[in-house]
Amino acid sequence: MELIMSVLAGLLFTAGVYLLLQRQVLKIVFGTALLSHGAHLLILTMGKLNRGQPPILEKGIEHYADPLPQALILTSIVISFGVTSFLLVLAYRAYKTNKTDNMEQLRGSDHD
Repeated sequence: MELIMSVLAGLLFTAGVYLLLQRQVLKIVFGTALLSHGAHLLILTMGKLNRGQPPILEKGIEHYADPLPQALILTSIVISFGVTSFLLVLAYRAYKTNKTDNMEQLRGSDHD
């Protein structure tokens, strides 16, 4: 199962980097979102995908789930949601101000 999750995280990273290299701002925003989802899967996979009892230490419980990867992923989800929201608002504002979403035209170097 870890192998499948690692391959899926790699595919998300690949698609995210591809979208980051595009010219349209909205594709760049989607690329950052895919990169963050790939990071979530990578953190989950690094924490080992095992099932067990809740992480409450009591006598008789030997196999319990590690709560650290879930806590890190939850924090990462909140941060990536905030960053994605900020980037969407920034892209909308840049489009309304400049009437374009092309990064080359926003930079002022229109070589096309």
